[in-house]
Amino acid sequence: MINIRSQREVELLRQAGKIVYLTHQYLKPFIKEGITTKELDKKAEKFILSQGATPSFKGYDGFPATLCTSINDEIVHGIPGNRKLVNGDIISIDIGACYKGYHGDSAWSYPVGKINEDKEYLLEHTRCALYEGLKQVKPGNHIGDIGYAIEKYAKSHQLGVVKELVGHGVGCSIHEDPEVPNYGIPHTGPVLKEGMVIAIEPMLNLGSAEICILDDDWTIVSEDESPSAHYEHTIVVTKTGYEILTGE
Repeated sequence: MINIRSQREVELLRQAGKIVYLTHQYLKPFIKEGITTKELDKKAEKFILSQGATPSFKGYDGFPATLCTSINDEIVHGIPGNRKLVNGDIISIDIGACYKGYHGDSAWSYPVGKINEDKEYLLEHTRCALYEGLKQVKPGNHIGDIGYAIEKYAKSHQLGVVKELVGHGVGCSIHEDPEVPNYGIPHTGPVLKEGMVIAIEPMLNLGSAEICILDDDWTIVSEDESPSAHYEHTIVVTKTGYEILTGE
């Protein structure tokens, strides 16, 4: 079932989204060579708790951490640990926060120091693909319109579109209906309606779209070891379009 949120619920989702946005901003200065992903995770958890929220991901289906930290060829669900960031890495940080029973969810990809032109290209165009998808959000359009726009943009820039991983509804659970794929056929899928809250999150690879999962049963990587980027916003459908709930 796809939920339509009341004004009260949207305000709680807005607060949860703001906390996620602020957590990203808080972490930015620490994303540099020498820090471990576990250190970033501890900082994020402390900050989220200081905002009157709790980490959405910690304990979700047994996930052991606050953040998903995915480096270079890791697409999603990287588990924070003792690995230190090095100059030239890219890292995707996915953050969820629960505020008074409602969730916010946003991922962003960051350069560590100086990155090469290929990685710069990947980050720029994965971020742009997110906004191409967002342009399709308004009442009366379909979920398929979002996916089609993302896929069309990604393919025009020779990026691999990961199809096994999708966006989703957000509300009292971190993952709700509907699924929001990063590919699709225009005018197909659920119709967007005012009050729907969804997370749109292109995950694009610099090479092949094929993926595999590591032995930790969480971390998903590109099969050809090409770099991957991940950008995500939680949005609410409004009368005329959409509002980003997780910052700009």
